[in-house]
Amino acid sequence: MPNLSLRVLVLEDHTFQRSVAVNMLGALGCHEVFEASDGAEALEVLDAVGAVDIALCDLQMEGMDGLAFLQRVGASGQVKSIIISSVLSADLRRAVHQMVSLSGLALLGDVGKPLHGEVLAQLLNKYLNSPVAKPWSMQIPELATEQEVRGALAARQLQAWYQPKFNLQTGDVCGVEVLCRWLHPIEGVLSPAVFMPVLERCGLMDELLFAQLDQALSLQQQARQHGFTLNMAFNLQTAQLANSELTFTIKDILARHATVGASLTFELTESGLLEAPATSLESLVRLRMMGCQLSIDDFGAGFSSLQRLCQLPFNEIKLDAEFVRTLEHEPRCRAVISSTLALGEALGMSVVIEGIETEAQRQQLLALGCTQGQGYWYARPMSGEDLLQWLPLRGAVRSDF
Repeated sequence: MPNLSLRVLVLEDHTFQRSVAVNMLGALGCHEVFEASDGAEALEVLDAVGAVDIALCDLQMEGMDGLAFLQRVGASGQVKSIIISSVLSADLRRAVHQMVSLSGLALLGDVGKPLHGEVLAQLLNKYLNSPVAKPWSMQIPELATEQEVRGALAARQLQAWYQPKFNLQTGDVCGVEVLCRWLHPIEGVLSPAVFMPVLERCGLMDELLFAQLDQALSLQQQARQHGFTLNMAFNLQTAQLANSELTFTIKDILARHATVGASLTFELTESGLLEAPATSLESLVRLRMMGCQLSIDDFGAGFSSLQRLCQLPFNEIKLDAEFVRTLEHEPRCRAVISSTLALGEALGMSVVIEGIETEAQRQQLLALGCTQGQGYWYARPMSGEDLLQWLPLRGAVRSDF
């Protein structure tokens, strides 16, 4: 790996191990390698030489240790990515991984000790082939104005897009999650980051939901005419449940499209459900009485309340994608997935695994007993027109209603 245009800082208090790391990085072709024996010296080096691409960081050191260094450097922009090299136990290193993320840093990997050149080379390649986006350098999308968003909503430029859910064993489509994209006449397809905060701030989320219901149910009818039965899943915010007219409006829309509540699923994130008031609970019960499915989205991403899981009338759990991302390397993630599957079975709830991106992940999830999933391995979000063209390529769609 000759002549890599990388600047790397080695943070290690053991002289011999630091020398090994510096020499190994040099042999792998790193352009510039700097070294420091503790966090304070590392900060001085960064002030002197400028920002580096990667910091290879030990955690236990005399003086300023690796934990303090990570906290100090997190918001500075002086380090683009972190590789942890430590003899701490695996559970402690996992906690440090989370700390790195919360500090605004990108974690390339955890190489442990002693260092192995092949593993280190793989992480350097990972950095070079997948440039790390840093929170301090990311281009934050400029929010549209309230007038622009209201105009887009009125002009039906906010369009429903669809990401399929699938059966991991057969590959059949189980349904689709309904997302939203702005089909701007000049800018093209715009991300929800541009308009969703404005909709929330202006109290337009119900109006968007009703528009999406109309679009999706029309598409659902077209799909049915071609022999495909699709359950449509919509994201719903807990605050929307306080609207006493919500369920009645949904019922009217279903009647207008001559379909039943069982054709719909509503996904709510668990964080907003911890303190759900009685009015919200009433709306959830009414949705279930209409036959709609209720799904707890991003389960495990917040502070899960098993008590609330028992109290609220949900019949689906969507496990957060973070558990799949670290599935291959984290035994605890496998344990969480297995436990969630068992919990779902015991409570009579189906479990959908989010974030499946590789065949290896699918195979591992199958081995754990997973049956339903969603992710880029199967399909990315697509327009309604593209979905109708895509469905025949996937074969039969399971009918649940």
